[in-house]
Amino acid sequence: MGWWQIGTDSLAGSRFVVSPLAETVAALKTLHAASGAHPGERAWLTARLPAYRARLAAEPLDALLVRAAIGPTWNADFLTPTPTGDRERSFEEEVEAVRAVEPTYAVPQLEVAVGGPVPEPLRSARDLPHRLAGVLEWVWRETVLPDWARRRRVLEADVVARTAQLARDGWAAALDELCPGKMRWLGDGRLQVNPRAYPPRRFDGGRLLFVPVTPNKGWVSWEGTERSAIVYACSGALADATGPVAPQALGALLGTARAGVLVRLESPKSTSQLVALTGQGLGSVGRHLKVLLDAGLVRRGRAGRSVLYEWTEAGAVLVRARGRAAGA
Repeated sequence: MGWWQIGTDSLAGSRFVVSPLAETVAALKTLHAASGAHPGERAWLTARLPAYRARLAAEPLDALLVRAAIGPTWNADFLTPTPTGDRERSFEEEVEAVRAVEPTYAVPQLEVAVGGPVPEPLRSARDLPHRLAGVLEWVWRETVLPDWARRRRVLEADVVARTAQLARDGWAAALDELCPGKMRWLGDGRLQVNPRAYPPRRFDGGRLLFVPVTPNKGWVSWEGTERSAIVYACSGALADATGPVAPQALGALLGTARAGVLVRLESPKSTSQLVALTGQGLGSVGRHLKVLLDAGLVRRGRAGRSVLYEWTEAGAVLVRARGRAAGA
């Protein structure tokens, strides 16, 4: 298995980072795979995939480059630069790390990704980092940027949920839940980052970054011993923008917007998560929660610095009863 030996200073200094470039790379990987993990992602693909395919058809060398850079088990390193983590950066700032890669490094990295020789005309090209940056700029502009405000809210809500779990359950539980089935805490400072038979990597003093993305994609990257990143997919309840549908009868009783808040509280969520999931403003969500609290339909609790809301027994009964009525 692939595991890292992580020093206590690195773990103590780790942090969550929102990265527009990582979100764009994850979107590119989703377009490349042409398959979605949930209804929201599949709807996004239906809308965006034809234009993406047309873009690559117009630039055959770019199409070859993307196929080589997204390998079966490994990405070309220059596709997935590690965020700096010192401050939040724009996509335009981050993508310069791709463009600035020395062109002579590109082919060896592609060979690792494909697991063998890189075919012509990629081998002879002298502008591969520049080309890949151009593909990422197109994916950002055409498929991510139009929806970036919502995506950003989802990413920030996921960070709130993860940090709340960290405060409540500790690092071992939080890391086990980050990438279920792939990542787990092994003890003695060892973190399994994937199930593949890669050599262990020691990481004692550098910065460790956790980077959420909304597509169901993930990877690891590092910049020497200075910093490493684990890119992980947001929890499905957040990443799927479709979410549960409030029964019509419940909407008639409470109002559509308030019912939309209530139906999402089967599991505890923060105000910021509800803003991301419903698309409603912070003030509106806050007012709906107050009414639901006063009515005894939800309860409020604290996890670390986060305030989380969930159904009371009365709230659960109401939602399920209205749902059965709608299906009758």
